[in-house]
Amino acid sequence: MNHSFVLKAEWDGGRNSEGRIEAGQLKTAISIPKEMGGPGIGTNPDEMLLGAAATCYLITLAAMMERAGLPVQKLSLESEGIVDVTNNIFTYVSIAHKPYILLEETASEKDLEHARKLAEKAEGSCMISRAVAGNVALSTMPRIEKSENGES
Repeated sequence: MNHSFVLKAEWDGGRNSEGRIEAGQLKTAISIPKEMGGPGIGTNPDEMLLGAAATCYLITLAAMMERAGLPVQKLSLESEGIVDVTNNIFTYVSIAHKPYILLEETASEKDLEHARKLAEKAEGSCMISRAVAGNVALSTMPRIEKSENGES
């Protein structure tokens, strides 16, 4: 079964102008980021690729942990994308995911290890990660802890 996603875009002018995109619930302004000599209005392709990779990874990890029955209290993520600029050629080099997984105080050492394995496995199970594999280096650096006395 195929799923179709449609994005509509408009662009006003030349390189340093701005535009708008709309795809389902995503509606935002777009432009070249200030770091790359643009106006920095709205989002940009670099942030969108990072956002796609990060949200896909996070949702995949959450689903895998739920299926495994792990006692997750909190799940958050920080992801970083690196873009290289050499001879005015922009190349997306890497994406590093740094998930934070807090398991409930009832979690066992086996649960902690299972969470670590799933954090690593989720990268290869994510559709976006598979789409960019071979072109962008992907890494995962999970931090997994067990709650103590109801902390969150």
